[in-house]
Amino acid sequence: MWRFLKNLRKQAPRKIGLALSGGGMRGLAHIGVLKALEREQITIDCLAGTSMGGLVAAGYAAGLSPEFLEQEALRMSSLRRILALADPSLPRRGILGGQKVRQYLIGHIGDRTFEDLELPLALVTVDLNSGHKVILRQGLVADAVRATGALPGLFTPVEWGDQLLVDGGLLDNLPADVARSLGADVVIAVDVSSDEQAASYLTQTLHRSRYVPNTLVDTLEVLYRSMGIVMTEINRQRLAEAQPEIIIRPAIPRGVTTLTGLSHTAETIAAGEEAAIEALPRIRELLASHI
Repeated sequence: MWRFLKNLRKQAPRKIGLALSGGGMRGLAHIGVLKALEREQITIDCLAGTSMGGLVAAGYAAGLSPEFLEQEALRMSSLRRILALADPSLPRRGILGGQKVRQYLIGHIGDRTFEDLELPLALVTVDLNSGHKVILRQGLVADAVRATGALPGLFTPVEWGDQLLVDGGLLDNLPADVARSLGADVVIAVDVSSDEQAASYLTQTLHRSRYVPNTLVDTLEVLYRSMGIVMTEINRQRLAEAQPEIIIRPAIPRGVTTLTGLSHTAETIAAGEEAAIEALPRIRELLASHI
Protein backbone atom coordinates (compact mmCIF):
# COMPACT_ATOMS: atom_id res chain seq x y z
CA MET A 1 0.00 0.00 0.00
CA TRP A 2 2.77 2.43 0.88
CA ARG A 3 4.54 1.68 -2.39
CA PHE A 4 1.31 2.35 -4.29
CA LEU A 5 0.86 5.73 -2.60
CA LYS A 6 4.51 6.61 -3.19
CA ASN A 7 4.25 5.81 -6.91
CA LEU A 8 1.01 7.74 -7.14
CA ARG A 9 2.70 10.87 -5.81
CA LYS A 10 5.46 10.45 -8.38
CA GLN A 11 3.04 10.57 -11.30
CA ALA A 12 3.86 13.41 -13.64
CA PRO A 13 1.34 16.24 -13.79
CA ARG A 14 -1.03 16.23 -16.71
CA LYS A 15 0.29 17.73 -19.93
CA ILE A 16 -1.96 20.51 -21.20
CA GLY A 17 -2.39 21.08 -24.92
CA LEU A 18 -4.06 24.20 -26.31
CA ALA A 19 -5.81 24.02 -29.68
CA LEU A 20 -6.68 27.39 -31.25
CA SER A 21 -9.12 27.54 -34.14
CA GLY A 22 -9.16 29.69 -37.21
CA GLY A 23 -11.65 32.52 -37.50
CA GLY A 24 -9.93 35.59 -38.90
CA MET A 25 -10.50 38.66 -36.75
CA ARG A 26 -12.51 36.51 -34.33
CA GLY A 27 -9.25 34.71 -33.53
CA LEU A 28 -8.04 37.69 -31.51
CA ALA A 29 -10.11 36.19 -28.69
CA HIS A 30 -7.34 33.61 -28.34
CA ILE A 31 -5.16 36.31 -26.83
CA GLY A 32 -7.67 36.83 -24.04
CA VAL A 33 -7.74 33.09 -23.35
CA LEU A 34 -3.95 33.07 -23.01
CA LYS A 35 -4.09 36.09 -20.70
CA ALA A 36 -6.49 34.36 -18.34
CA LEU A 37 -4.64 31.02 -18.32
CA GLU A 38 -1.27 32.62 -17.69
CA ARG A 39 -2.60 34.88 -14.95
CA GLU A 40 -4.05 31.81 -13.22
CA GLN A 41 -0.72 29.98 -13.67
CA ILE A 42 -2.22 27.31 -15.90
CA THR A 43 0.86 26.04 -17.71
CA ILE A 44 0.48 25.25 -21.40
CA ASP A 45 2.78 22.44 -22.52
CA CYS A 46 2.09 22.41 -26.27
CA LEU A 47 0.03 24.25 -28.86
CA ALA A 48 -1.72 23.48 -32.12
CA GLY A 49 -3.27 26.15 -34.29
CA THR A 50 -5.02 26.83 -37.55
CA SER A 51 -5.06 30.12 -39.47
CA MET A 52 -5.39 33.02 -36.97
CA GLY A 53 -5.17 30.47 -34.17
CA GLY A 54 -1.88 29.38 -35.68
CA LEU A 55 -0.59 32.96 -35.67
CA VAL A 56 -1.43 33.46 -31.98
CA ALA A 57 -0.11 30.02 -31.04
CA ALA A 58 3.17 30.65 -32.87
CA GLY A 59 3.68 33.98 -31.13
CA TYR A 60 3.10 32.43 -27.72
CA ALA A 61 5.31 29.43 -28.48
CA ALA A 62 8.04 31.86 -29.53
CA GLY A 63 7.94 33.52 -26.11
CA LEU A 64 5.75 36.54 -26.82
CA SER A 65 3.64 37.31 -23.76
CA PRO A 66 -0.16 37.60 -23.96
CA GLU A 67 0.23 41.24 -22.92
CA PHE A 68 2.56 41.91 -25.84
CA LEU A 69 0.22 40.10 -28.23
CA GLU A 70 -2.66 42.22 -26.95
CA GLN A 71 -0.77 45.49 -27.37
CA GLU A 72 0.33 44.51 -30.87
CA ALA A 73 -3.23 43.55 -31.83
CA LEU A 74 -4.46 46.93 -30.58
CA ARG A 75 -1.68 48.70 -32.46
CA MET A 76 -2.64 46.90 -35.64
CA SER A 77 -6.36 47.63 -35.23
CA SER A 78 -6.03 50.38 -37.79
CA LEU A 79 -7.06 50.00 -41.42
CA ARG A 80 -4.01 52.00 -42.45
CA ARG A 81 -1.63 49.57 -40.72
CA ILE A 82 -3.46 46.53 -42.10
CA LEU A 83 -3.37 47.90 -45.64
CA ALA A 84 0.37 48.46 -45.23
CA LEU A 85 0.71 44.65 -45.17
CA ALA A 86 -1.15 44.25 -48.47
CA ASP A 87 0.86 43.37 -51.57
CA PRO A 88 -1.47 42.82 -54.55
CA SER A 89 -0.39 39.86 -56.66
CA LEU A 90 -2.92 39.71 -59.49
CA PRO A 91 -3.18 37.81 -61.75
CA ARG A 92 -1.51 35.07 -59.69
CA ARG A 93 -3.14 32.53 -57.34
CA GLY A 94 -4.49 35.02 -54.85
CA ILE A 95 -5.31 38.70 -54.44
CA LEU A 96 -2.40 39.22 -52.00
CA GLY A 97 1.11 37.83 -52.29
CA GLY A 98 1.73 37.56 -48.55
CA GLN A 99 5.38 38.62 -48.58
CA LYS A 100 4.73 41.70 -46.46
CA VAL A 101 2.87 39.54 -43.95
CA ARG A 102 5.86 37.20 -43.89
CA GLN A 103 8.24 40.08 -43.19
CA TYR A 104 5.93 41.31 -40.44
CA LEU A 105 6.05 37.87 -38.82
CA ILE A 106 9.84 37.68 -39.05
CA GLY A 107 10.01 41.11 -37.44
CA HIS A 108 8.37 39.68 -34.32
CA ILE A 109 9.48 36.05 -34.11
CA GLY A 110 12.67 36.23 -36.18
CA ASP A 111 13.86 33.46 -38.47
CA ARG A 112 13.20 30.77 -35.87
CA THR A 113 12.54 27.20 -36.78
CA PHE A 114 10.12 25.00 -34.86
CA GLU A 115 13.07 23.54 -32.99
CA ASP A 116 13.96 27.03 -31.71
CA LEU A 117 10.59 27.62 -30.05
CA GLU A 118 10.05 27.60 -26.31
CA LEU A 119 7.03 25.29 -26.58
CA PRO A 120 6.15 22.45 -28.96
CA LEU A 121 3.99 23.80 -31.77
CA ALA A 122 2.07 22.28 -34.69
CA LEU A 123 0.36 24.30 -37.42
CA VAL A 124 -2.33 22.89 -39.69
CA THR A 125 -2.43 23.48 -43.44
CA VAL A 126 -3.93 21.79 -46.51
CA ASP A 127 -1.97 20.67 -49.56
CA LEU A 128 -3.87 21.60 -52.72
CA ASN A 129 -1.89 19.06 -54.74
CA SER A 130 -2.92 16.03 -52.66
CA GLY A 131 -6.04 17.39 -50.97
CA HIS A 132 -4.71 16.20 -47.61
CA LYS A 133 -4.23 17.89 -44.26
CA VAL A 134 -0.58 18.72 -43.58
CA ILE A 135 0.76 19.30 -40.06
CA LEU A 136 3.84 21.50 -39.99
CA ARG A 137 6.39 20.92 -37.22
CA GLN A 138 9.65 21.66 -39.03
CA GLY A 139 11.13 24.53 -40.98
CA LEU A 140 10.76 28.30 -40.60
CA VAL A 141 7.88 29.23 -38.33
CA ALA A 142 7.12 32.43 -40.25
CA ASP A 143 6.59 30.46 -43.46
CA ALA A 144 4.42 27.93 -41.64
CA VAL A 145 2.25 30.71 -40.18
CA ARG A 146 1.88 32.20 -43.66
CA ALA A 147 0.78 28.79 -44.93
CA THR A 148 -1.80 28.05 -42.24
CA GLY A 149 -3.38 31.47 -42.85
CA ALA A 150 -3.32 31.40 -46.66
CA LEU A 151 -7.06 31.82 -47.15
CA PRO A 152 -7.78 30.54 -50.69
CA GLY A 153 -8.49 33.35 -53.11
CA LEU A 154 -7.18 36.04 -50.75
CA PHE A 155 -3.56 34.96 -50.18
CA THR A 156 -1.39 33.06 -52.60
CA PRO A 157 -0.61 29.48 -51.50
CA VAL A 158 2.79 28.73 -49.97
CA GLU A 159 5.12 26.41 -51.85
CA TRP A 160 6.56 23.91 -49.37
CA GLY A 161 8.73 21.37 -51.18
CA ASP A 162 6.40 19.69 -53.67
CA GLN A 163 3.35 20.82 -51.70
CA LEU A 164 1.12 23.84 -52.30
CA LEU A 165 -0.20 24.84 -48.89
CA VAL A 166 -3.27 26.87 -47.97
CA ASP A 167 -5.37 27.63 -44.88
CA GLY A 168 -5.76 24.54 -42.69
CA GLY A 169 -9.30 25.54 -41.77
CA LEU A 170 -10.54 23.77 -44.88
CA LEU A 171 -10.01 20.37 -43.23
CA ASP A 172 -9.26 20.98 -39.54
CA ASN A 173 -10.26 24.39 -38.25
CA LEU A 174 -10.06 23.42 -34.57
CA PRO A 175 -7.05 21.08 -34.29
CA ALA A 176 -7.81 19.39 -30.99
CA ASP A 177 -6.69 16.12 -32.57
CA VAL A 178 -3.32 17.67 -33.40
CA ALA A 179 -2.85 18.91 -29.83
CA ARG A 180 -3.61 15.38 -28.66
CA SER A 181 -0.97 14.00 -31.05
CA LEU A 182 1.62 16.24 -29.38
CA GLY A 183 1.14 14.21 -26.20
CA ALA A 184 -1.44 16.32 -24.38
CA ASP A 185 -3.40 14.57 -21.63
CA VAL A 186 -5.80 17.48 -21.30
CA VAL A 187 -6.78 19.35 -24.46
CA ILE A 188 -8.29 22.81 -24.17
CA ALA A 189 -9.90 23.67 -27.51
CA VAL A 190 -10.83 27.28 -28.24
CA ASP A 191 -13.45 27.63 -30.97
CA VAL A 192 -13.94 31.05 -32.57
CA SER A 193 -15.37 29.77 -35.86
CA SER A 194 -17.80 32.04 -37.68
CA ASP A 195 -21.49 31.40 -37.16
CA GLU A 196 -24.51 32.24 -39.31
CA GLN A 197 -24.87 35.64 -37.67
CA ALA A 198 -21.28 36.54 -38.51
CA ALA A 199 -21.77 35.42 -42.11
CA SER A 200 -24.86 37.62 -42.46
CA TYR A 201 -23.07 40.61 -40.96
CA LEU A 202 -20.13 40.22 -43.34
CA THR A 203 -22.46 40.15 -46.33
CA GLN A 204 -24.32 43.24 -45.12
CA THR A 205 -21.03 45.08 -44.62
CA LEU A 206 -19.84 44.25 -48.14
CA HIS A 207 -23.19 45.36 -49.61
CA ARG A 208 -22.72 48.76 -47.97
CA SER A 209 -19.27 49.19 -49.49
CA ARG A 210 -19.12 51.42 -52.54
CA TYR A 211 -16.00 49.61 -53.74
CA VAL A 212 -17.51 46.11 -54.03
CA PRO A 213 -20.18 45.50 -56.72
CA ASN A 214 -23.35 43.88 -55.37
CA THR A 215 -23.12 41.09 -57.94
CA LEU A 216 -19.68 40.20 -56.59
CA VAL A 217 -20.98 40.31 -53.01
CA ASP A 218 -23.76 37.87 -53.91
CA THR A 219 -21.21 35.48 -55.41
CA LEU A 220 -18.93 35.79 -52.38
CA GLU A 221 -21.88 35.15 -50.08
CA VAL A 222 -22.68 31.85 -51.81
CA LEU A 223 -19.03 30.77 -51.63
CA TYR A 224 -18.66 31.88 -48.00
CA ARG A 225 -21.81 30.11 -46.84
CA SER A 226 -20.97 26.96 -48.81
CA MET A 227 -17.48 26.75 -47.30
CA GLY A 228 -18.98 27.43 -43.87
CA ILE A 229 -21.35 24.45 -44.13
CA VAL A 230 -18.55 22.10 -45.16
CA MET A 231 -16.11 23.37 -42.52
CA THR A 232 -18.73 23.18 -39.76
CA GLU A 233 -19.47 19.54 -40.54
CA ILE A 234 -15.79 18.61 -40.76
CA ASN A 235 -15.14 20.48 -37.52
CA ARG A 236 -17.94 18.55 -35.80
CA GLN A 237 -16.46 15.24 -36.92
CA ARG A 238 -12.93 16.19 -35.86
CA LEU A 239 -14.11 17.21 -32.40
CA ALA A 240 -16.06 13.97 -31.99
CA GLU A 241 -12.87 12.03 -32.77
CA ALA A 242 -10.49 14.12 -30.63
CA GLN A 243 -12.87 14.57 -27.67
CA PRO A 244 -11.12 17.56 -26.05
CA GLU A 245 -11.65 17.77 -22.31
CA ILE A 246 -12.50 21.48 -22.50
CA ILE A 247 -14.12 23.47 -25.31
CA ILE A 248 -14.12 27.24 -24.89
CA ARG A 249 -16.42 29.24 -27.18
CA PRO A 250 -16.05 32.98 -26.52
CA ALA A 251 -19.05 35.22 -27.09
CA ILE A 252 -17.52 37.21 -29.95
CA PRO A 253 -18.97 40.73 -30.32
CA ARG A 254 -21.43 41.30 -33.14
CA GLY A 255 -19.69 42.76 -36.15
CA VAL A 256 -16.54 40.70 -35.75
CA THR A 257 -16.24 38.27 -38.65
CA THR A 258 -13.44 36.64 -40.58
CA LEU A 259 -12.60 39.90 -42.33
CA THR A 260 -14.26 42.64 -40.26
CA GLY A 261 -14.09 43.89 -36.69
CA LEU A 262 -10.86 45.88 -36.32
CA SER A 263 -12.66 48.48 -34.20
CA HIS A 264 -13.74 45.74 -31.78
CA THR A 265 -10.27 44.34 -31.10
CA ALA A 266 -10.28 45.12 -27.36
CA GLU A 267 -13.79 43.67 -26.93
CA THR A 268 -12.85 40.51 -28.83
CA ILE A 269 -9.80 39.91 -26.64
CA ALA A 270 -11.90 40.57 -23.53
CA ALA A 271 -14.48 38.02 -24.73
CA GLY A 272 -11.77 35.36 -24.90
CA GLU A 273 -10.53 36.24 -21.43
CA GLU A 274 -14.02 36.08 -19.94
CA ALA A 275 -14.75 32.70 -21.54
CA ALA A 276 -11.48 31.26 -20.23
CA ILE A 277 -12.23 32.51 -16.71
CA GLU A 278 -15.58 30.71 -16.84
CA ALA A 279 -13.77 27.49 -17.81
CA LEU A 280 -11.20 27.69 -15.00
CA PRO A 281 -13.11 25.58 -12.42
CA ARG A 282 -13.37 22.69 -14.87
CA ILE A 283 -9.71 23.02 -15.88
CA ARG A 284 -8.56 22.98 -12.25
CA GLU A 285 -10.79 19.99 -11.54
CA LEU A 286 -9.16 18.03 -14.38
CA LEU A 287 -5.68 18.93 -13.22
CA ALA A 288 -6.40 18.12 -9.59
CA SER A 289 -7.73 14.68 -10.49
CA HIS A 290 -4.21 13.61 -11.51
CA ILE A 291 -2.13 15.09 -8.67
